[in-house]
Amino acid sequence: MTSHRTQGVVPLFSLRSHARWALPVALGVTALGLAVPAASAKPAVPVHDDFNGDGYADLAVAAPKATVSGQSGAGYVAVVYGGPHGVSADRHTVLSRSTTGVPGAAAGKQGFGGRLSRGDLDGDGYADLVVATSSGKGDAVVFWGGKSGLSGSRSTSVAASDTQTGDFNGDGRLDLAVFRTTPAGGDDPNGSTGAVWSGPFTRSGTPAAKKSFDAGYLKYVDVHGGATGDVNGDGRTDLALRVYCGDGSYCTRFYTGTPTGLTAQGAVPGGGGAVALGDLDGDGYDDVAVGEPDDALVRVAYGSPSGPGPQSGWKSYSQSTPGVPGTADEVDNFGAALSTGDITGDGIDDLVIGAPNKELGYDDAAGAVVVLQGGSSGLTATNAQQITQGTPGVPGASELADTFGAATALLDTDRDGHADLAVGAPGENGRNGAVTVLRGAASGVTADGALSVSGKKIGAPYTKSAFGAVLR
Repeated sequence: MTSHRTQGVVPLFSLRSHARWALPVALGVTALGLAVPAASAKPAVPVHDDFNGDGYADLAVAAPKATVSGQSGAGYVAVVYGGPHGVSADRHTVLSRSTTGVPGAAAGKQGFGGRLSRGDLDGDGYADLVVATSSGKGDAVVFWGGKSGLSGSRSTSVAASDTQTGDFNGDGRLDLAVFRTTPAGGDDPNGSTGAVWSGPFTRSGTPAAKKSFDAGYLKYVDVHGGATGDVNGDGRTDLALRVYCGDGSYCTRFYTGTPTGLTAQGAVPGGGGAVALGDLDGDGYDDVAVGEPDDALVRVAYGSPSGPGPQSGWKSYSQSTPGVPGTADEVDNFGAALSTGDITGDGIDDLVIGAPNKELGYDDAAGAVVVLQGGSSGLTATNAQQITQGTPGVPGASELADTFGAATALLDTDRDGHADLAVGAPGENGRNGAVTVLRGAASGVTADGALSVSGKKIGAPYTKSAFGAVLR
């Protein structure tokens, strides 16, 4: 099972599927590049996307700066459930260390929710959510999925500050890559440890086995998230880690899944932004996309039976690439967030790129996302889209420091065969934050039926909470 994972990081604060109902959108919207949705079949949604087992993908949203139980920066996670018309603010769950049954207690500046991963760890047919902290302090919490969704009463603590899910050994059961890191505040990394916990898991969080890996490398870096997928097509999950390697620079470490776990192998692009894996050329091998925000570009190493292709075959994409909308600027943070998923329903993954610091008019860091469609030859600028809060039909307005695009996720929340786009804007409304959800369609992302969700809208703590800083 291939499991696409995404990560979004923005310096200010340091995510497949029921026939669609829709009303026609104005011609002006389609003329500006937002597609009109079309009806389609009802494909199955991968278990790892569905917390309550109703057949619709659900969205997890972190608010890591939120004040909880009087503790500033304690943080929480909101889960917004999918349905026949996509996600709805009326169907949600809020989870924090102050939620009844959750291990531990709310602690200031902990950043609960700052690291998220998901998957069916216990093999019961419901996705589980692993919530860790942006500070690296405290253990992670597994929220076990069930018919009623996620709750504090079904949660357990696991000793980790960051996790990634995948079937790394190819036995058909989901495993958990577990890392312990306390992110460095200066030039030198504090170092990390890593282990693969093999599934299946019991509800107490106990795996079938544990095995450490790559200790000689990890002790010199700080792990800051990553992504999983099957790059060499062998049926085992591979892992691309984003790590802080010192002196202000970030690296990407690639691991191949093997019958005995994870093995470091193959070079992939390295940059300061996000990493995402997905099959962008439809050849059956996932590809590795890495953001390089300082250079305002994204590099892709296309997959093959031998893993990531050689550096000579890596492709670069930016807003200077012919046909890609917008203007390249190194301060845009283009590539700070990346997500892969099949928006158009053609069986080939597409790539969403966040540029949260993009200046729009006189508004610095208003933010934008760019959508590049996948094709038989890889990513293409054909039908590329740039979406902002100034795009017709998109809720809100492009404003100073909104950081729209700081986090992104692609999930088929209405089960129509098209991945829907969630975009985090943690700087919205004075850093209260908000998430915009836009539907996928055959020709791209559409503003028809767009939804805005915020902490305030769901009745959760919202003042300077950075709601939407992390999506999964």
